Amino acid sequence: MPAALIGRKIGMTRYFTEGGVNLPVTVIEAGPCAVTQIKKVETDGYSAVQLAFGDVKPRRSTMPLIGHDAKAGVAPKRYHREMRLDEDQQAGEFELGQTLDVTVFEGVKYVDVTGTSKGKGFQGPVKRHNFSGLEASHGVQRKHRSAGSIGGHATNLGTGPKIKKGKRMAGQMGDDRVTVRNLDVVSYDPQQNLLLVKGPVPGPNQGLLFVRESKRLNKTKARKASAG
Repeated sequence: MPAALIGRKIGMTRYFTEGGVNLPVTVIEAGPCAVTQIKKVETDGYSAVQLAFGDVKPRRSTMPLIGHDAKAGVAPKRYHREMRLDEDQQAGEFELGQTLDVTVFEGVKYVDVTGTSKGKGFQGPVKRHNFSGLEASHGVQRKHRSAGSIGGHATNLGTGPKIKKGKRMAGQMGDDRVTVRNLDVVSYDPQQNLLLVKGPVPGPNQGLLFVRESKRLNKTKARKASAG
């Protein structure tokens, strides 16, 4: 069964291993999630399973969504997320109305965490793109944190009436969908549905997250996984 859950970021703390190593970890409230829909190739054209997380009062939901969750035999849920599967055989491992908790990550070493990064508003090129800015020596105008000339990149030839596509300039920063891959699973608490992963994850505390077993490991962690 593919391991994946919708969760919420609780915050960061430290975790001491048996060897006394101090690890920075993020505490995630992973689940419990209900299976509210199962899609198969024959009926929907692809295989997927829909997970729902977080109870919501019926008056704060919609009638179509309440009826959708009622078909699965669960109370109205606030968040719904679809997880694609490789084949119908994996979809057959789920049952409508089934409850999934953090124990699905038992034996999983690495996870990918997807969330919405913190929004930072309209920012200049120095903060947004890590530009170095202009010189601060004598004779330079007071525009040290500006982007500098942009006309030389008007087109690929360096001339023309338009700014070159992809030109790094000031603009909205943050509030993007971000996925952090290959995070180490440090520990989990099945009684409180808490998952501890090494390092930071996107978004603020209480932000919504989607946690799944890593699909593709980097070279270092792939060697560790193959070694044992």
